[in-house]
Amino acid sequence: MTTSNDEYAPSPTDWVRNQVEKVEAAGTTDAVDILGRKVVIMTMRGAKSGKIRKVPVMRVEKDGVYAAVASLGGAPKNPVWYYNLKADPKVTLQDGTTTAEYIAREVEGAEYDEWWQRSVDAYPPYAEYQTKTSRKIPVFLLEPVK
Repeated sequence: MTTSNDEYAPSPTDWVRNQVEKVEAAGTTDAVDILGRKVVIMTMRGAKSGKIRKVPVMRVEKDGVYAAVASLGGAPKNPVWYYNLKADPKVTLQDGTTTAEYIAREVEGAEYDEWWQRSVDAYPPYAEYQTKTSRKIPVFLLEPVK
């Protein structure tokens, strides 16, 4: 029997739900992109619902570590998934056909600066998003579970 805590709850946001469905149907994140740039799928537990949530984020990777940029397009608030990672940092990440377990950690200081630049290099609109909001756009590192 499946408990409600293992229930997948599709995103109420159309584009997010559609991208996840395309990836699941194809078995690979290569099935979708954002403005011609690769994405990965982050699977996490919802902080309030406890249900499984999936969200595409831009593919920003170096040496097996990924960044997840909580931009929400430069909105004045963080995306809901930001709070999910703060509540439970364990995530599953799919890149192409490969899926693995990671631990998310929000970064600051020089580490933030390095990964922010890497993120902007991977997806230039992030720089514009930062100009649209007074909040500092958070960056999480997703580090493989050893």
